[in-house]
Amino acid sequence: MISSNDFRTGTTIELDGQVWRVVEFLHVKPGKGSAFVRTKLKSVRNGNLVEKTFRAGESVQQAVLEKSNLQHTYVESGDYVFMNMTSFEETRLSSDQIGKGSKYLKEGMEVNVIFYKEEVLEVELPISVTLKVTKTDPGVKGDTASGGTKPAILETGAQVMVPLFISEGEMIKVDTRNDSYLGREN
Repeated sequence: MISSNDFRTGTTIELDGQVWRVVEFLHVKPGKGSAFVRTKLKSVRNGNLVEKTFRAGESVQQAVLEKSNLQHTYVESGDYVFMNMTSFEETRLSSDQIGKGSKYLKEGMEVNVIFYKEEVLEVELPISVTLKVTKTDPGVKGDTASGGTKPAILETGAQVMVPLFISEGEMIKVDTRNDSYLGREN
């Protein structure tokens, strides 16, 4: 159990059988009446946002999450297979469980998988990944970094917008949070 006075950004709680993460919180002490805590909660499963008010000092069930570092090994019949590198146990996840980050997964990549009572809640990819450009329009002499962008298909099948001077076969860094080009990899 956790007191509503102990809420911090990122704290996970269990309400009505669901796991919620505290996104914002504000302790309010009105001149008249008792104090309360106004929060903005985000569902870990589906991303819905709700606002909820708790009495100051109210006890809430804390959700204890387990984070495992797993390595992506291969894809089999639509499932992504991950291996725990310490216990060598395999975990199979569907692309729905992984979310939009599945388009950046390649063999050998390590990810953090967050479990709650042996159920996968979310998969955290590295913030940036280095991937090879497999298909894009050819660069023309005189294209500059500030000249504009064009679509490029990466080795995992993901599509990102890259500067005009990028050509096929180059290794680039991509931000997995917002699908943006970060730069060339040396």
